[in-house]
This record gives sequence, C-alpha cells and structure tokens, in this order.
Amino acid sequence: MTPRKIIIDTDPGQDDAVAILLALASPEDIEVLGITCVAGNVPLDLTVRNARIVCELAAKTDVKIFAGCDRPLGRELVTAEHVHGKTGLDGPVLPEPTMPIADGHAVDFIIDMLREHAPGTVTLCPLGPLTNIATALQKAPDIANRIAKIVLMGGGYFEGGNITPAAEFNIYVDPQAADIVFKSGASIVVMPLDVTHKALVTTARNDAFRNIGSRVGIAVAEMTEFFERFDKEKYGSEGAPLHDPCVTAYLIRPELFKGRHINVEIETESKLTMGMTVADWWGVTDRVPNATFMGDLDADGFFTLITERLARL
Repeated sequence: MTPRKIIIDTDPGQDDAVAILLALASPEDIEVLGITCVAGNVPLDLTVRNARIVCELAAKTDVKIFAGCDRPLGRELVTAEHVHGKTGLDGPVLPEPTMPIADGHAVDFIIDMLREHAPGTVTLCPLGPLTNIATALQKAPDIANRIAKIVLMGGGYFEGGNITPAAEFNIYVDPQAADIVFKSGASIVVMPLDVTHKALVTTARNDAFRNIGSRVGIAVAEMTEFFERFDKEKYGSEGAPLHDPCVTAYLIRPELFKGRHINVEIETESKLTMGMTVADWWGVTDRVPNATFMGDLDADGFFTLITERLARL
C-alpha cells in the first residue's frame, strides 16, 4: 500500500516526541509531509525547538518544520510546564538543534499541501491545541472537503478532564478552534483521555524502550520517566500515559483501537465547563454524528508496535 500522507501538527511535549518518532520510523505506512508547530504545552518558540530536536534525534533532518500560531484564537495561552518541564521536553539531555525552520507559516503550509495534493489524500494529525487547523479552515474554507481525515488527540468523556474537571488540555487551550474543527464537516477520529489513559508506560514497557540501546530508545525512556512523575502523583497510576502516540499508532494499526461514530460538540461559553468535549456516547440526542470517538485500545499491541518501530531509528 502507498504510505499515508500526513501533516503532524504539534506542541512537543514528551508524548508528542514519541508520536513523531513513531511516524518517522514508519515510512512504509506514513509519509510525513511536514511538521507544523503550535503554542500549547509550552510557548511557540519552544515547541518549534523541540520539534527540531526530535527530528535530529531521529536523524531525519530533511523534515520540513514550520512555526504556526503563537496564541489561541480568543483566549490567553495556557501552558503545561508543570507536566512537561520548563522546556517542554525535560528528561533527556539532548543537543540544541541546528536544522533550519522552513520558510513560511504553518497555516499556509497546511493550506498549500491540501490544495496541491488530490482531495482525500492528506491526513492532518493534531497532537496539541487546534489553533493552526482552525485558522487554516477559516482562511481557506475550500480545504475542508480535501482533508482525508483529521486524527487528533484531545477531549475525554468518562475520564472527564485533566486540566479542569471537565476539559482535556488540548481542547481547553483553544476551545474556539476545536469548535471550528468539529463543525468543519471533515472526517474526524478522536483519541480522548478514555483511550490514552490506558496506554500506560509501566516499568516493564519503559525498560523495553531503554533496552533498545540506541540514542532514541534511551531518550524515550528518559522522557517517559520524567513525564510519569506528574501522572503517578496525580492519578496514582503505574506510569505515564502516552497520549499522542495513539494518533500515529492508529494510522499504522487501526485495529488496535475501538470506538463509536458519535456527535461531539465543544463547550465554548461556560466558565465551569469551558473546553469540555460533550460526547454523545450513548446516542441520547438527535445530533448528527461528526466524529469517531475512541474508547479502548490493545495496550500490549500498542507498546509492541512502538518498541519495534523505535528500534529502527
């Protein structure tokens, strides 16, 4: 099969880094047209830096990396250094990047790629706030019908939120952008907290990363060891959930995931539930389904895939 053409839209983030590495290690399945960066886990200058570091770690310095939106559409930026550390990629000691940033704005790159390629051949993979994607849809409404899929990490239903009681971080940072994306008519697949909190890096799974023995394997083990301190303290879990790699794993092995095609709407007005993904899992409304909302995954198969692919780098 021809590799799926994708654009990774990201705010790295240790788990974003693993998602990017998984994609770069899977050229038979995924062709990364470019990486577009957005403000989220940390400010934009750091997300761009971190994307460059990850590509250099993978020895994939030919990947185009674009800087995008540095703030949400209608709110002040909320960041997550308390989770990811002051750089967003704390844990391993990695060299400062030297590869250049591509000319142009991330939003224009997204629009150009969707217009240049045949309709239905480019998949967008947002791993952070949806600001770049929504801005592209606002600037060029014609691209909505050209998107193959939008496979994103964000939201939650039974799990609730991780930044407020109701909202998951990526959606909460820019709920207005999320609202635009979910109303766009594009085919959407959502990896919510309900799935990602089942993708836990246990000690054995982290040992498997480290035992790869490469710079990549050791760096990923050190990233997840740093990342897990927050989740162990907050949730009492066995380790860190690898949220964002669920997106790229789905593109490679969709059979690892189970979900339902349901209606999902975004709360944009309530102070109490701002950024909530109102997911009609049980079909209790007559609202038209607009997204495939995942609810379960084969965690062992997921980690086997990641470990095998990271060993290639």
